[in-house]
Amino acid sequence: MAGSILGNRVLRKEDPKFLTTGGIYVDDMLDEPLLAGAGHVTYVRSTLAHGRILSIDTSAALEMPGVLAVYTAEDLGLQPVPSDFNPTIARGHLAIEKVRFVGEPVAVVITEERQQGEDAAEQVVIDYDSLPAVIDIEEALTSSTLLYESTGSNVVFDTTVLGLPENSGAAFFEGCEVVSGPHRVLNQRVAPCPLEVRGSAVAWVDGRLHQWLSTQAAQGAKTLIAKTNGVEPDQVLVIAPDVGGGFGAKISCDPEESLLGVLAAKIGRPLRWRETRSESMMVLGHGRAQVQYVTIGGNRDGKVTHYQLHAIQDCGYFAEMGTILAPFMTRPMSSAVYAIPNIECRTTSVVTNSAVTTAYRGAGRPEATAAAERAMDLFAAELGLDPAEVRRMNLIPKFMEPHTTAVGQTYDVGDYETALDKALDAAGYADLRAEQARRRAAGDVKQLGIGVSTYVEITGGVGSGEHARIEVLTDGRAIVYTGTSPHGQGHVTAWSMLAHEQTGIPMDQIDVVWGNTDLVPQGDGTMGSRSLQQGGNAVFLAAADLVDKARAIAAKLLEADEADVVLDKASASFHVSGTPSIGKTWADLATAATMDPELPEGLAHAAYYAVAGATFPFGAHVAVVEVDTETGKVTHLRHIACDDAGTVLNPMLLEGQIHGGVAQGTAQALMEEVRYDSDGNPVTSNLADYAFISAAELPSIEVVHMETPTFINALGAKGIGESGTIGSTPAVQSAVIDAVSHLGVRHIDMPCTPQKVWLALAAAAQ
Repeated sequence: MAGSILGNRVLRKEDPKFLTTGGIYVDDMLDEPLLAGAGHVTYVRSTLAHGRILSIDTSAALEMPGVLAVYTAEDLGLQPVPSDFNPTIARGHLAIEKVRFVGEPVAVVITEERQQGEDAAEQVVIDYDSLPAVIDIEEALTSSTLLYESTGSNVVFDTTVLGLPENSGAAFFEGCEVVSGPHRVLNQRVAPCPLEVRGSAVAWVDGRLHQWLSTQAAQGAKTLIAKTNGVEPDQVLVIAPDVGGGFGAKISCDPEESLLGVLAAKIGRPLRWRETRSESMMVLGHGRAQVQYVTIGGNRDGKVTHYQLHAIQDCGYFAEMGTILAPFMTRPMSSAVYAIPNIECRTTSVVTNSAVTTAYRGAGRPEATAAAERAMDLFAAELGLDPAEVRRMNLIPKFMEPHTTAVGQTYDVGDYETALDKALDAAGYADLRAEQARRRAAGDVKQLGIGVSTYVEITGGVGSGEHARIEVLTDGRAIVYTGTSPHGQGHVTAWSMLAHEQTGIPMDQIDVVWGNTDLVPQGDGTMGSRSLQQGGNAVFLAAADLVDKARAIAAKLLEADEADVVLDKASASFHVSGTPSIGKTWADLATAATMDPELPEGLAHAAYYAVAGATFPFGAHVAVVEVDTETGKVTHLRHIACDDAGTVLNPMLLEGQIHGGVAQGTAQALMEEVRYDSDGNPVTSNLADYAFISAAELPSIEVVHMETPTFINALGAKGIGESGTIGSTPAVQSAVIDAVSHLGVRHIDMPCTPQKVWLALAAAAQ
């Protein structure tokens, strides 16, 4: 639209604060009066992966300097809480009778100073009856060692429970000219690694719990905190200050956080808790953790007719969010962007003696894409065909009306071939293949690899809509209250743009408030790439309705017919059509509204934007890598990303999301992996042992723009927060394998570390 701010590269309003004075995180709240004299909480964690608790001796810890109290589950009268995803199993906020992973909280120490807690925790003596650890996902399927005896198995969810059949095996592929598989593919366990680890603080004030929390969803946390503390939700106030990264791991309120109010009530003083980096690496919900068996079949010309996937999901020690990622996110997206007429997908979720898995960036959709893209590469290799062309001939043709896949998932709109062409053209695909052929012919030590990935994902599927409220103050400033919760995405900028677009109020006079359950009592938070298409649309709707309310007030002040009053957005004032010299500003109207008995809330308006369904962003990525065949070292040379997220609100915010997603996806492909030894001890519990990517390992990301608006919401927008991780990971993995495929390598599991690449080359040479 002419003169619209939407679609323009608007600088982030948030950045000056973060780049100068810095954000205010939970651990920075030193001057909060309600937290004066707060004690510090330290959790005593299990050093054993699996065992029965015989005794807990806290006497020595109680004698340590600064110790105020030491509690066990028995001391606090805690009872096991059933899983929301499998009610046959339960866990305590502190371990009850049994421990099931290294890091599980067993007792809690409260001290005057934080450092005193670490010393005192070491003095708590726990006697265990050790049990065998179940770490391997596939062994857990049939192991006689059970984490929960009540289940009779370590399987806690299976798609057969949903009435879906088991995969029919090799018979499914009868009639196929070519069948490749089954291939075992690992989508390894990774750690979210937010820059800000978990932290929280609590204080009881006049019988009401105030809790500051690093969270992606303050309103959702409030419900769980109230339940844990045995109070009504209106007796709890949750405040989320600045949040330094979440990636899905901070959606839920974990036991260590929800228990703080109980502890504060018990000891009678405010409390603070912050985990260490090592605790975060061991305990904060991990991501991915799937073993996949893929089989693909079709015709010799490259047309795929059959695809079979069995995804085995590692839940960790308890049936949390990770339990349902495979059945409810990986399975529906198993068709990916391909017109495959016959698809079977079974998923099985198992518990193991490890940290829980949760909704890590992409949450089940990257796993579906990785499986499908690996299958396409293996099928192309079986036939000796170009992998990009095999993809092209199997893509779902362009559709601007809903399309339902063979597994029953309905996509909104899609133009997958254009996205693939744009990415390949930007990469100079033909020239890259020519350079690859030259290096192969010359026998160069450093070989070139080109990886292609096409993908579609589901976004905005969490919740049915979002809340927003806009209030104009008597000085003309506006406040936007949103049920979403930013932690790096740029919501303050985006929501200010949307409010400005409707009202004309300058962006620097618009503030955004979130994460305070008194000020914003309703909201679903930020997850599943839902914020713009639900929260943003709510702001857009609330602002439009506010303009109508303001027009009615302006008509009274101007003594004119409401239909004749117009909003001049350039001056942010209302006037009668044809007489712009006499107008009323937003400040005028807000002042008048305070004196209008019919407007008890002043000049404000709340709205709920209900969405018709999820949206399905799509795109194509091309990764170019160089592999040193003597050492196995991989260098990521180029990355081309074409991500179609519908109508773009702010290209700068979009590109930032893509850059971050590609970095995270590349890190999984090349570096990151949470590992345990055979006894269940974590061997990647700090950033010295866990490879964490930096700008030094990344190329400059080449973003190719494409917009295919959706009809699902008023803005035409789809999610972008997770797309980068979905498209990049299989592209980079594919590029690494492609670089050495002529030497006989067919597959390398992620992460494609130098050691793995070197071992694959050595095995192929034999």
